Amino acid sequence: MAPESLLAAVDLGSNSFRLEIGRIGSHQRIERVEYLKEMVRLGGGLNAQNALTREAMERGWACLARFGERLTGFAPAQVCAVATQTLREARNRAEFIERGSELLGFPITIIPGEEEARLIYRGVASVLAPSQQRRLVIDIGGRSTEITLGQHSQALQCASFPLGSVSWSGLFFADGVLDKARFAAAISAAQSTLAAASTDYPSTAWDCAYASSGTAHALGDILTALGMDGHVITPHKLYHLKTLLLQAGHIDQLRLPALKEERRPVLAGGISVMLAVVEQLNITELEVTHGALRQGLLHDLLEHEPPADKEAAEILALQQDFGIDTAQAERVHHVATTLWASLCPAEAGDTAHDALRIAALLHEVGMCVALNDYHHHGAYILRHCAHATWSDALRQRISQLVLGHQGKLRKLDAAIAVPELALPLMALRLATQLCHARRTPELSGLTLSYDSKNTACQLQITHAWASAYPQSARLLEQEVLAWSKTPWSLQLQRLP
Repeated sequence: MAPESLLAAVDLGSNSFRLEIGRIGSHQRIERVEYLKEMVRLGGGLNAQNALTREAMERGWACLARFGERLTGFAPAQVCAVATQTLREARNRAEFIERGSELLGFPITIIPGEEEARLIYRGVASVLAPSQQRRLVIDIGGRSTEITLGQHSQALQCASFPLGSVSWSGLFFADGVLDKARFAAAISAAQSTLAAASTDYPSTAWDCAYASSGTAHALGDILTALGMDGHVITPHKLYHLKTLLLQAGHIDQLRLPALKEERRPVLAGGISVMLAVVEQLNITELEVTHGALRQGLLHDLLEHEPPADKEAAEILALQQDFGIDTAQAERVHHVATTLWASLCPAEAGDTAHDALRIAALLHEVGMCVALNDYHHHGAYILRHCAHATWSDALRQRISQLVLGHQGKLRKLDAAIAVPELALPLMALRLATQLCHARRTPELSGLTLSYDSKNTACQLQITHAWASAYPQSARLLEQEVLAWSKTPWSLQLQRLP
């Protein structure tokens, strides 16, 4: 890996210090190489005079020295290090920054809250699927909460508020006691601090809302461990967590699955702020996302604007990274979409269309691992590839299509009973069979139709076509046999 292809972002948060190293991949994508995180609790080291204690500074400096060793050999243009709310507040910040920059080996910049919000939004946008929707991004950190409204990769309105999981836990739950009065006071104070947000971010201004950073991830993990959907945070789920804290009565008595020990002291403050945010902004659902400030820093370092068609660029990059025969991919894509037009039910949604298109273009991605069972390898790659920003539902469907386009169909189990999977899969399997010779097949003697009442498909070929392409005809007969072992029927009819 060439050193000049690496970029590094250092985020000095109020709770944790983070170092992320990314590689500049094909089409200017940034691929994670390494991620280091240390719970420094710098924000907890601010005293009554808003000065960092010596102990807190030593913790921070020790962490930066370790990060500095990892960044040895990086050029100044490859590294960006920023500090946020705690150091915006600290009276002795100059002392910390001077020594910290020396230990890190690179200058540390204290950024304004609005700039932090912009970078967070850019980081979140980098991991989301392309969309025309107006996005609201909420980031609850240790001592500040950033709220950003944007569209595509562009932040349109940014705000930062001086409240967070660390500061609110210290103000309202310092002795660890968890009771209704303290929660009520914490939520009320947070709502007062966020008062301007109600006017600046009305519900009519955005289409969907996302939560990023540590507080959101911690709450999502706990909800998942409790058997709930941790990918989406709702007011109801937050009140359920609050009830569990009240039942514990004290932080030391709190026993929640997936709650990390270092997160325990700041959990009550984080929940209070999150409740205040969703109530103040009338948010019914917050989708937890993995984008964050550090990804925004990396994209700023790259100084690259995302391509107009982000998804097309991602597909092309994957094709190049995994050595896909793009000519064959385009052939299969053309034939599959042509056949799909004959099968497509009126109620088919966008996911079915998009999944078939992407799966056809990437169906041979697993060949880079091994030709044997390449469809299994390809399904795994596309299910877990971190560089494609497909939604979870679309990613799962693409993976299913790639897994099912070769071999027996029983590996898809009950999923194949769904028309939105079965019909695109049939189109893709037929396309790969027809393109077996890796040249454009003749389709003029072939007709495909679908009977929705009987979940049956009929494939008609002429005798002349079958005589001209005997191997293709044999492969189609084998495909009929494969579908006979499913809830679906594929009939092959030879016409004069």
